[in-house]
Amino acid sequence: MTVWQALGGRGYLRSAWPWRAGAFLVSGALFGAVVLVGIVAGVAVGAVTAVVLVGLPLLVLTALAGIPVAAVERWRVRTARVGDVPAGAHRVPDAPGLARWLVVRLKEPETWRELAYAVLLAFVLWPLDALVVAFAAGVPLFLLATPLLVAVDGEAKVVKLWTVDTWPAATGAAVVGGVLLLVGAYVLGVAAGARAEVVKALLGARGQDSARVAELVRSRVRLVDAFEAERRRIERDLHDGAQQRLVALTMRLGLARLDVPPGPLADQLATAHGEAEKALAELRELIHGIHPKVLADYGLEAAVADAADRSAIPVDVHLDLPGRLPRPVESAAYFVVCEALANVGRHSGASRAVVSGGHDEERLTLEIRDDGRGGADIGGGTGLTGLADRVSVLDGRLFLSSPLGGPTLLRVEIPCRPTEPRA
Repeated sequence: MTVWQALGGRGYLRSAWPWRAGAFLVSGALFGAVVLVGIVAGVAVGAVTAVVLVGLPLLVLTALAGIPVAAVERWRVRTARVGDVPAGAHRVPDAPGLARWLVVRLKEPETWRELAYAVLLAFVLWPLDALVVAFAAGVPLFLLATPLLVAVDGEAKVVKLWTVDTWPAATGAAVVGGVLLLVGAYVLGVAAGARAEVVKALLGARGQDSARVAELVRSRVRLVDAFEAERRRIERDLHDGAQQRLVALTMRLGLARLDVPPGPLADQLATAHGEAEKALAELRELIHGIHPKVLADYGLEAAVADAADRSAIPVDVHLDLPGRLPRPVESAAYFVVCEALANVGRHSGASRAVVSGGHDEERLTLEIRDDGRGGADIGGGTGLTGLADRVSVLDGRLFLSSPLGGPTLLRVEIPCRPTEPRA
């Protein structure tokens, strides 16, 4: 249950929710004052000492102050149960060490959003918390204490505005204080709920979206790895199972032809032997298409050169790679080249094609050009949509330029790092 749900119930005043809301606002006021002192002191001392470089680390720490402030604010909301705020969505550094952690944090939008919230808390939110507590609880409690003050001192100054020195006036002030305290309990609940909504809007919603995006990215990577593993399993099963049986069958049929004298039976065996050889050739081509051995053994450059040699039109290859790339990247890039060259041979009417590319700034770039008639369209059913989907799974991008009359340029960019240096 949240404070909003509690406010709609009949037992709100008898529950712990008014006390919980008040404690939440009081702790927010105290914590905000501490944050204000910390930010002002950090900026002031850091700016003064920055000329001798001593203050630069202090300024960096001040810029990161939003991280612990946001963590405390989320904890306060969850502890008081006045709202529902998801945890932060900071990225885990891809390498150990303080320097890498600082670089990742300073580049994250989440860090600067939390710093903005810390500044808002220090200069705006905590004074509002203090004012709400003072008027919703402080003033009613002072009015309730008026008879006691009159009994002790003979008079009481109500909210520093008027003096009460008679018992009827003191009793009336206490009654008004009791009514205001009941109203103030609801005011505290509304203020605490609104304050929790501010925390959720500034620290929770985008963090939740980032967490969901991060989980989607991780799940997509797992699917790619699972797909590649399943592809290799199918290739292995076909190579070690069906292909070997077809080879054995072809050999048996060939031996049977040698033992049978010429005649109708020999002709049928010859036909069966020919069909078995065709099936074996098709199976080998299928296995090669699933995951060519040259790609697995020698990498993308050799596989692209092999695909160029098997192309229906002459293809020039100009690839410069620093070494082996991640298996999913090599597989996707290879099939992009194969599909693009197949499209060139079937649809473009080109006389020549060029495959070029390289690896620069942690990104693989491939370009396939042809001198054909152009007019290619990603949505035209030529397999380019599937290529774009295959590349996007790896956070890559596919660009196509194919004006009528040509030439056609297909460009692919996939972020990656080499896994093995060039031999």
